[in-house]
Amino acid sequence: MAAQRFLEFCMPSKDKKQWQRDTLEPAVRRFPERREKFQTDSGLDIDSLYSPEDLQFQGLDYDNDLGYPGEYPYTRGVQPNTYRGRVWTMRQYSGYGSAAETNERFRYLLDQGQTGLSIAFDLPTQIGYDSDHVLAKGEVGKVGVPICSLEDMETLFAGIPMNRVSTSMTINATASLLLCFYIVAARNQGVSMDQISGTVQNDILKEYIARGTYIYPPRPSMRLMVDVFKYCAENVPNWNTISISGYHMREAGATAVQELAFTFANAIAYVQAALDGGLKIDDFGPRLSFFFVAQNNLFEEVAKFRAARRMWARIMKDRFGAKDPRSMMLRFHTQTAGVSLTAQQPDNNLIRCTIQALSAILGGSQSLHVNSRDEALALPSEDSVQLSLRTQQILAFESGVSDVVDPLGGSYYIESLTNELETQALDYIKRIDDLGGSVEAIEQGFQQREIGDAAYKHGQEVDSGDRTIVGVNRFTTEEPSIEGLTRVNEEAAKAQVKRLEKLRNGRDGSKVRAALDRLVLVAQSEENTVPAILECVEAYCTLGEISQVFRGVFGEQDGAFTF
Repeated sequence: MAAQRFLEFCMPSKDKKQWQRDTLEPAVRRFPERREKFQTDSGLDIDSLYSPEDLQFQGLDYDNDLGYPGEYPYTRGVQPNTYRGRVWTMRQYSGYGSAAETNERFRYLLDQGQTGLSIAFDLPTQIGYDSDHVLAKGEVGKVGVPICSLEDMETLFAGIPMNRVSTSMTINATASLLLCFYIVAARNQGVSMDQISGTVQNDILKEYIARGTYIYPPRPSMRLMVDVFKYCAENVPNWNTISISGYHMREAGATAVQELAFTFANAIAYVQAALDGGLKIDDFGPRLSFFFVAQNNLFEEVAKFRAARRMWARIMKDRFGAKDPRSMMLRFHTQTAGVSLTAQQPDNNLIRCTIQALSAILGGSQSLHVNSRDEALALPSEDSVQLSLRTQQILAFESGVSDVVDPLGGSYYIESLTNELETQALDYIKRIDDLGGSVEAIEQGFQQREIGDAAYKHGQEVDSGDRTIVGVNRFTTEEPSIEGLTRVNEEAAKAQVKRLEKLRNGRDGSKVRAALDRLVLVAQSEENTVPAILECVEAYCTLGEISQVFRGVFGEQDGAFTF
């Protein structure tokens, strides 16, 4: 009898239920699990084990749902060989103090092996104020570089050939203005519009949802966004006209599910606006790009990126009738999670960012920024940004993760999680569609409330200790103060104001007035605003002056969504 029981114990289980009953449950009774319930950061239940049965239950079809890399629905990647041909673009986000100081940081990063530039703009630049405006006081150069005119943009790229570097600009309400500054600065270097490449974020809807750096109401803001689409489709063929961002909504407290859903709901609104403006889907679809966060939950993040590719491919093909495969390919930049950085035990941030970067790479990101360990305390030091870049380089060239395409594809857990994230995100999109679309849902405060609820729940879990943050609510230590932190030179703001005053005194006032008057007429009409903005830039009109024209025509959004 004992021998028989032993043989039964040694026989493998025929299915998952039998394994749970005969093998798992007795072990759990002897050694209880750490938690009664395991969940991802989005609140998705995590089973103890995943098997082919889980995928069978979900109805996974390899050919239709996965396929091969470089082929529809692009779940496994938009390129057939991903990083075996070329590793992702290493694009560290930089900008502070002045255009000259930021230029020095750019050149340092390029010398260290960075392969693309990413510009952070200061708050006044983001919301359309010159550095000498009363509302800019105390904010000039603090969270990014101040760009008030063509002169500043030329200084920012002095000694950097603009036909040899791809540039990403994180700018929204004033996106068309900064793009025009960039175009003319390149032209003055002898670089034509068909030679420049990069991305302008130009994602205004998420500003109303999560970030707040909007100027005008949503509908005229959407017009400015579509104007960029139209102009670049005809004149700037290698420029990505928008980077639709889930990053900032996730930073505000959204879950991974909400990040997917709200990002694609906004994307649907942009595509529809472009179509309503007379563009054809395959004329602008290939130039759409996205921006996601990489958070700490490694497997959920990898699954999120894979689900995103499949969702976008199907949205573009089935919802909008795209025919060009490039329109269906989700191309995205990833940044590690700023909100996960802690002032306590800042060296822990190195480990967090490495895990987050790994998730982006395993998920097939086209470009990546890795945050620095000291960013919760101050602007990152030169040593810190070098270490962040080295993190990417070690992952790329020493870890082996770039040697195979979609290395986690086929994992029962990853595939199950990919399916679940997609299903729940699509349910959210349907709810937004039922409200009339993303703009209407924003005006009703839907996304804002959902993110607020998720952020509150996360905060409660941290406060109660249900969610461990190492060094913050567990494993804490007494720490000495950090020395050598980078601070913005207060004199830099004063120098920026003086340069602006000198610019205004030295330019042709009649050309400035004529260009601004022309912009007023264009803004009041249905003409594309970009050519008129270019005229203003060439006349050395300032960012604040151009923005004030639009304020006068469109009005300002005061934060209360009642129209």
